[in-house]
Amino acid sequence: MLFNKINSFTGRALLLVWAVLGLAAGSSCSKEETSPTTERPAAPDTHLVSSTLIGEYSTAALAGRVPDIPLAGALVRYPIRVYKLTYTTRTPGGQPVTASGALLVPVTTQALPLLSYQHGTIRPDDEDRAPSYYKSSSEVYSAVSVLASTGYIVAAPDYIGYGASKAQPHPYEHASSLASASLDMLRAAKEFCRKENAPLNQKNYLLGYSEGGFATMALHKLMEEQAASEFTVTASAPGAGAYHKSAFASYILNSTQPLNFLSSYVWVLDTYNRVYGINRPYTYYFNQPWAGQLQANPFGEVPTQASELFAGPFRAGVLNQSDTQLLAAFRDNDIYDWKPRAPLALFHGTADDYVPYFNSQDAYNAMRARGATQVELRPIPGGTHFSSVATYTLSALAFISQC
Repeated sequence: MLFNKINSFTGRALLLVWAVLGLAAGSSCSKEETSPTTERPAAPDTHLVSSTLIGEYSTAALAGRVPDIPLAGALVRYPIRVYKLTYTTRTPGGQPVTASGALLVPVTTQALPLLSYQHGTIRPDDEDRAPSYYKSSSEVYSAVSVLASTGYIVAAPDYIGYGASKAQPHPYEHASSLASASLDMLRAAKEFCRKENAPLNQKNYLLGYSEGGFATMALHKLMEEQAASEFTVTASAPGAGAYHKSAFASYILNSTQPLNFLSSYVWVLDTYNRVYGINRPYTYYFNQPWAGQLQANPFGEVPTQASELFAGPFRAGVLNQSDTQLLAAFRDNDIYDWKPRAPLALFHGTADDYVPYFNSQDAYNAMRARGATQVELRPIPGGTHFSSVATYTLSALAFISQC
């Protein structure tokens, strides 16, 4: 399955990070330019619903989770306790819903930074790979647990549609609900830490790749624009996200080359059709027999040619800019053109044929044009969406460690 490839790369890469972190190329993340963090009064507890201890894991147990890397034992620093948190957030339609996520807490009295980890794509039939299930098949169980043990309290939201909210459809690549579910998880994590006397040191980091990169970018924007009184983003490192949805849609619909991942784009289209109340039938978007087949199974096989899959009038409406409803939905999910205040590094493989590199290039250009001096573009030369994961993990964690 598509993102099993990412998970297998990530576990090895994360451990290698901490082996070579001191030798990594120096980051231009400047501490002098970053606004200092200040202690804020505690906000009222309004998000955390419940916390359940999943387990406590020794350093020996954590090191043994990646047995093919002998350095693991040296990299693990603290035992960790893993909790399933449930918390209140809102659906894309604004209705309250109980969501869930995993919170990984090192066993120490030292004040630690809070790190929000946004996971990549999980198909509904792989739902138990969501963080709060804490299964061995997920990167949260292996790679992210090792990261936590080095000294980060890690909040890993499931997002809406998984875990406690699995009765809801997952709003795939919907920026505002990915961001709000992640932010509310951070709020619940802070409430938990206050109650359990797990001290935080006021630093807040954001990481995620692919859908997680898109969610990370959306979360960073939301935190700085609407939650600055609660959190200061210390640094973020989104990887390979589809930040420029409008341009991405045109790229797909105008393509004459085979596209190997059209089923994921179908999911995005289905989400926007529902979330924005457009509610067109599948026959509007897709040619037959694909419309009927996707109606029965939205995650079924599709052809690789956009012109074969997508109906001509639909394609024309986007490409000639006459489909105002759908174009407005794409623009609502364009999160490439804004001015971040905290250091932000954009990582992306230059040969990515799943989420094209121009998404990060466009974001970098737009942010720099707005005067964002601490935004960096970190291309991964020749990297595909999958082969870039190891380099992303190594480089992103090296980046945030210096902020």
